[in-house]
Amino acid sequence: MNDDTAALAGFHGTARLFPLPNLVLFPHVVQGLHIFEPRYRQLLADALAGDGMIALVLLQPGWEEEYDHKPEIEPVACLGRIGWHEKLPDGRYNVRLRGLSRIRLVEEVPTDRLYRIARAELVPDVVPADLHRLKALRRGLADAVLPRFAEDGPAQQQLRELFQGDMSLGHVCDVLSYALPLPVEMKQALLAEPHVDLRAEIMTQALRVSAARSDRRFPPEFSEN
Repeated sequence: MNDDTAALAGFHGTARLFPLPNLVLFPHVVQGLHIFEPRYRQLLADALAGDGMIALVLLQPGWEEEYDHKPEIEPVACLGRIGWHEKLPDGRYNVRLRGLSRIRLVEEVPTDRLYRIARAELVPDVVPADLHRLKALRRGLADAVLPRFAEDGPAQQQLRELFQGDMSLGHVCDVLSYALPLPVEMKQALLAEPHVDLRAEIMTQALRVSAARSDRRFPPEFSEN
């Protein structure tokens, strides 16, 4: 049992919420965070003293007016485990958070803490039994992604290795959802979809539509982290 599996096995159904307006975390990837608000410093301190987990959740549009209170959040978030942290002399934190699992937020619970807490359910991937369909979806996704990168560039080589490796289709979709410059609304839709085949179809279709509108290559280099 690795650290991620052990952390999920110990999840007790209550998640510390870290809402953000423009970031969607996915399982299997690592996100760097800089924590400076007092309520989230408290959240980090509590997480480090406890199970080491927090949930990144996307704020819904219109959050600006309610940011200091309880703006609306998306119902599906990503539970993450703190893999590394440093506490700065002024109390701020630098953190690396590794995504573990989708979670569905059932309801927020009253708390005397400065941050928000919710009861949550783990949402595992739903994988179709048809291996031929999975392979076809993998090929279709590769055909939609690879032409967007220069053939002789390191990004396409990394992507080819990703598609040709033994990583599951769900894992591949999550890595790509995080790494590609998709609109944040699309990223949230991909996070909210537990069915691996539908997730692959959504991403493939979005990339094909984007390609039809523009022949620009994605500017950033691909990176799993």
